[in-house]
Amino acid sequence: MQPEHTTKSFYDRISKAYDLLSDSSEHAYREKGLALLNVQPGEQVLEIGYGTGHSLVSLAKAVGPSGKVTGIDISDGMRDVATKRVAEAGLSDRVELRVAPAPPLGWPDATFSAVTMSFTLELFPLDQIPRVLAEIHRVLKPGGRVATVSMAKPLESESVSTLEKTYQWMHIHFPHIVDCQPIAAAAAIRDAGFTLEHSERLLMWTMPVALVVGKKA
Repeated sequence: MQPEHTTKSFYDRISKAYDLLSDSSEHAYREKGLALLNVQPGEQVLEIGYGTGHSLVSLAKAVGPSGKVTGIDISDGMRDVATKRVAEAGLSDRVELRVAPAPPLGWPDATFSAVTMSFTLELFPLDQIPRVLAEIHRVLKPGGRVATVSMAKPLESESVSTLEKTYQWMHIHFPHIVDCQPIAAAAAIRDAGFTLEHSERLLMWTMPVALVVGKKA
């Protein structure tokens, strides 16, 4: 992963065009991840890496007027686009957005009912992913859920497509352009102390995507 200031600058620059660049391919997987999280009215939900705010709107509708959605992202540009989207949906009263690096997560223990990330966990350096998940575990209430949608490492039983090989080569050589790295999300979430509630693999343009839901005891 690029240094924090480089990553922030990159997402600030592409924030207004991000939906054109990525949302068409990511949308269906993100929505399925939200469905698996099964947010209920009155819950307190955190989204890490809220991007242009599509999930914030869906989550805010799900929690209803008695709930709250909080988001954290590294990009001011993404915050501005997301703020506008939430306002246009008439949901600003139940959404709070922050711009800050993570980890750590600046909330007390047992604050949230659920945490969600879509194509975000794999943006962190591999040695930071356990710390990110430890922080998520800390801020979740007992019984709270975490849902992740991420680019997945091909399994030994799976053939690796030409696109997947090209993607991984691009990530190694041009990480400022291809910043996601395929990860073993289910194993990482289990290792962080969560019980796996759901683990599913799909394909996006021949590349594996993992949808994982974990529960805190």
